[in-house]
Amino acid sequence: MNEKEKLLIIQNYLDEILPDAGCELTYSSDYGFLISVMLSAQCTDKKVNAVTEPFFAKYKSLKEVDELSIEEVEKLIKSLGLYKNKAKNIKGITHDLITKFDGKVPEDKEKLTSLPGVGNKTANVVRAELFKIPEFPVDTHVERVSKRLGLVNENDDVLKIEKKLQKLFDEKNWIKLHHQFIHFGRYFCKAISPKCDECKLRGICKKTSQK
Repeated sequence: MNEKEKLLIIQNYLDEILPDAGCELTYSSDYGFLISVMLSAQCTDKKVNAVTEPFFAKYKSLKEVDELSIEEVEKLIKSLGLYKNKAKNIKGITHDLITKFDGKVPEDKEKLTSLPGVGNKTANVVRAELFKIPEFPVDTHVERVSKRLGLVNENDDVLKIEKKLQKLFDEKNWIKLHHQFIHFGRYFCKAISPKCDECKLRGICKKTSQK
């Protein structure tokens, strides 16, 4: 099997089992989505949604969120990991959006990553979801799936993985594949107890080939 055939098998299987994979974070505003993505670091989307849905239902504008004290923000997101640092990021993000970007989330990556708590991955997710700019964000699920399928090397960091995946797959499919890799890693190719026996990719998976 050559590389082209392997990539086609992967894409066809993901299209078969995850044809409608998409973002699982709920949001109703651009800044709300940006904050949700930032909050999702080392935390599940489900937990983030449980916090942000009542948060943004109560504080309906960027100005209202900006006017909250750091202590109020901490109390609202206390159930999330690293909540103290994330509360500071929320305050910094809202302040910068208002004072530097006219209250709108910028699509430029350099401007996005200038915001507190917004790194490369968060910026890529925001660009892909809000602006439909082709990106292939790499989270823990994308990293695990990519390594198990032999698309990247075991010692590759997230930036190397991102560049390799962008080179392997057609740009028009990056956003869809990003979501499919996440869902595949979250529900099938899990870190613990992956569903290998029922997976049609087990023949090319490094994990199953090592058993």
